[in-house]
Amino acid sequence: MKRFHVHVHVNDLKASIAFYSKLFAAEPARVEADYAKWMLEDPRINFAISTRGEAAGVDHLGFQTDDAEELAELKARATEADMALLDQGETSCCYARSEKHWVTDPQGIAWEHFHTLDNIPVFGEGSKEPAAAQAPACCAPTSRGKPVGVAVKPASTCC
Repeated sequence: MKRFHVHVHVNDLKASIAFYSKLFAAEPARVEADYAKWMLEDPRINFAISTRGEAAGVDHLGFQTDDAEELAELKARATEADMALLDQGETSCCYARSEKHWVTDPQGIAWEHFHTLDNIPVFGEGSKEPAAAQAPACCAPTSRGKPVGVAVKPASTCC
């Protein structure tokens, strides 16, 4: 079963954690100095916030899969629909090691399709930047309004 994913860039993490904890009637499943995530069951959503990104607001949307087969299905669907696809393969970002790929809608909104393999203790392995540095959230391969093509590399240094 897939889980809807939303990642929002916020300016004040502490105030946003308080707000969303009240809104969801639940505490985050993970909190870091620059990041928080709720894994809600009703509705089934992976809702993440971070202080990383260019501007406050929705950074990207996506689907988190429970297994590799579901991820392969999403990839095949995107390929069959002739969508520009950026395949990152296995990557470490947003405090997780995941297998992922990206598609971008006609407005330039990045959609992340991923299967989480493991949690990691840092935002992105291989990154030497401090935790609160202003790098793009979860290695989204686009800037707002700029669609990405197959050959384009992610703008982030974390992946």
